[in-house]
Amino acid sequence: MMRDLEDALRRGLTELTLAENDNQVASLLDYLALLQKWNKVYNLTAVRDPTEMLTHHLLDCMAVISPLRTQLAVLCAAQTDVASGAPRWRLLDVGSGAGLPGIVIAILCPEIEVDCVDAVAKKVGFINQVALTLHLKNLHGLHSRVEDLAGKYDIISSRAFASLSDFVSLSEADLAATGVWMAMKGRQPFDEILALPTSVKVFHVEQLRVPGLGAERCIVWMRKI
Repeated sequence: MMRDLEDALRRGLTELTLAENDNQVASLLDYLALLQKWNKVYNLTAVRDPTEMLTHHLLDCMAVISPLRTQLAVLCAAQTDVASGAPRWRLLDVGSGAGLPGIVIAILCPEIEVDCVDAVAKKVGFINQVALTLHLKNLHGLHSRVEDLAGKYDIISSRAFASLSDFVSLSEADLAATGVWMAMKGRQPFDEILALPTSVKVFHVEQLRVPGLGAERCIVWMRKI
């Protein structure tokens, strides 16, 4: 089973044009194993089958990595006061649950400091256990409501957290002036986009293709006006 999962994961990396890094592959598989183990007790996800976990969770989240890197490159080019060398980005994953997409981003993008916030203590405990077990120094679980946080993030992400309007309203104070929101959605949410406050602009809706998943996926990219 583990060999089959690794083969499927590596095929997914190839299809998503992501580099095959053996250490990152091992970390993703270890994360999947931890998710299976903890899920038996804490019910972190309704998906139980490890093959479906790989497709519906890991590969689904891995599909955002290339678009995320593209947006960070745009942010980097727009910043004129960045010190020499690569910037250290900050990402807040709202309503992170089992760490999706936050943990996947932390594994594949070590240059990003990832904070995963959730109001449920057991889910935050799982995220911090993953960070400890996989030695992910750039991953942190925060037990809090997003509206109670105080910080400035370059990217604020969500995956099936809430409506777009609620998502941006709750997290607006945490977004840096030049930062962007990254909302993972299924079908393009036309009604939710129309309901956004006038202070928020959708600047791109990016269609995603998830290997092995025959369902619509997209990212709604937003920024403050």
